Amino acid sequence: MGITQDLAKYCSELKFSQLPDEVVDRAKYFFLDFIGVACRGSRENSSRSMYQFIRGIGVGKKGGVLIGTKERAPYLYSALGNGVSGHAIEMDDVNNESSLHPGVVIFPTALATGEMVEATGKRLIEAVVSGYEVMIRLGKALRPENSYARDFHPTGTCGVFGSSGTASKIMGLKEERVASAMGIAGSQAAGSMEYLAQGSWTKRFHAGWAAHSGMIAALLAQRGFRGPTSIIEGRDGFLHAYSNGADGSKVLEGIGSGFEILRTSIKPYACCRYMQPPMDALLKIVKENDLRPDQVEKVRLGLLSAGASLIAEPAESKYRPQSIVDAQFSMPFGAAIAILYRKAGPGEFQLSRVRSEEVKQMMKKVKYRVDPELDQTSPKQWCGTAEVFTKAGKGYFTKVEYCKGESENPLSWEELIEKFHV
Repeated sequence: MGITQDLAKYCSELKFSQLPDEVVDRAKYFFLDFIGVACRGSRENSSRSMYQFIRGIGVGKKGGVLIGTKERAPYLYSALGNGVSGHAIEMDDVNNESSLHPGVVIFPTALATGEMVEATGKRLIEAVVSGYEVMIRLGKALRPENSYARDFHPTGTCGVFGSSGTASKIMGLKEERVASAMGIAGSQAAGSMEYLAQGSWTKRFHAGWAAHSGMIAALLAQRGFRGPTSIIEGRDGFLHAYSNGADGSKVLEGIGSGFEILRTSIKPYACCRYMQPPMDALLKIVKENDLRPDQVEKVRLGLLSAGASLIAEPAESKYRPQSIVDAQFSMPFGAAIAILYRKAGPGEFQLSRVRSEEVKQMMKKVKYRVDPELDQTSPKQWCGTAEVFTKAGKGYFTKVEYCKGESENPLSWEELIEKFHV
């Protein structure tokens, strides 16, 4: 057997009774987070556009729920719509080692497929845990820096495999057909990083498309359509096609003895996760020392190299964001709003802030650089530093080793609920 078949075997055999209490708890925790971010994300223009498209296909009283509406749509399209909404405000969960967002692919798939077959809650949790395992393990094997170097968005490319595993599990497919579903999914793996060039909405589309495509793969496999059962490790398979330095051993390493969902984190700020460690450090300095914006002379930030191409390059565009998406991937913008408003939720990532002269002036005070010392513990640990100098000549420095929301520094259930009230 190969990697694909071994992974399919794991998915098909995983039982709810094998899951530790903490894994079940985290599945519920991330489900609540997904529902919250998708409800808020359903109000974004990108989601409204997607829902308008889905209405053209047909909505009614039957089918899968479209989060944020009273409508239902064909199951495949409810997965598409809910994935787009969940990823719209950049507050969905993250796995650092794989640098991808599992929840906004896995939960739309689980909801739509679960409604379709009237699955039990236990079956849904089994499927969610399976999907997180598949998606994250593939991301780790690709290595995020290789995905970005090839201009692929890991959530989109790895997500379709996770979705196919989730849908297959809920549908009760046997091992052979789970492997075939993954093989079919491999021909739908997509997600271009070119969304960064113009602040477009396609990054949000990647999550929904992965959920939608993974369901198609499982439905086809259920009906006997065959896909290559060596899609992950084969000569022309996923690992070779989507990375210049993949490590196939990462896919199955430790499988069954630990769960990737336990190493996944929540985002408290509405922007790229790579921006959040230095923003955490900045917020700590500003709040603990009660610094007013007019006291700040200059700011220096230390960044991870893995995320520099997303949030720091090219510098001329990062200092001049033109859209909300641009702002969500602009380190200077994130730093400026942290200093000015002491928070960084959806209310701060708005066009009014992007166009604000106050924000533009504060961005000019922000400098950043890739810090090689921070890379020493990456990708397992995403660190960030901030240094603030005041007009009075004082300097403040902070390093964040585990920013708020990570598994080592998690949001409590109460803090998670509070996240939805900002």
